[in-house]
Amino acid sequence: MEEWLRFLEINAPRILELTLDHAILVTLAIIVALLIGVPLGIYLTTNEYLAGTVLQVASVTLTIPSIALFGVMIPIFSIINQGIGFLPAFVALVLYSQLPIIRNTYTAIKNVNPEMRDAAIGMGMKTSQRLLRVEIPNALPVIMAGVRTAVVLNIGIGVIAAYIGAGGLGVLITQGISRGDNYLIISGSLAVALLAIIADAILLFIQKRFTTKGIAN
Repeated sequence: MEEWLRFLEINAPRILELTLDHAILVTLAIIVALLIGVPLGIYLTTNEYLAGTVLQVASVTLTIPSIALFGVMIPIFSIINQGIGFLPAFVALVLYSQLPIIRNTYTAIKNVNPEMRDAAIGMGMKTSQRLLRVEIPNALPVIMAGVRTAVVLNIGIGVIAAYIGAGGLGVLITQGISRGDNYLIISGSLAVALLAIIADAILLFIQKRFTTKGIAN
């Protein structure tokens, strides 16, 4: 135990730097995934046929092993000399985020109380007003649950991104495995778990902060 604490003391700056790199990669991927997934999920509530197709494609994407998807990205992005590094990992994480975000957004909007929707229509609200003032606020807890799932999922999958030179906490784990260094493996694994817990707690706070009391209760 003392040796490990000593190891942490010596390597703390590097661990913090890799944690920051990991957090930036996941955060940027989630932001882009939200910009794609939430509007798409909302649109799919108006097109049931397309909804089934899109959700199936997103489900299939999520079943692809992460190392395989990262491997597929290499030849694709090699065309623009970005076969390894941040870009292919970023795109892969955006793809992995789509299912929970699209599915939860679609389900949440579809399950908004019809009486509330009818009341909004009766008040003369336009479609955009009804969406922003009634449907999204009521759907927010379910949408945020999808976002939280995507974030935690990506923090874990992001570890594999180290194999294609994207950095992050996976560097500690991969180096630990190759060197047979348990301290590196344990430190990287704990940092990943702690990052996931902190991210989930922050998103839960945001969810509670912006969910109206009537819905939260």
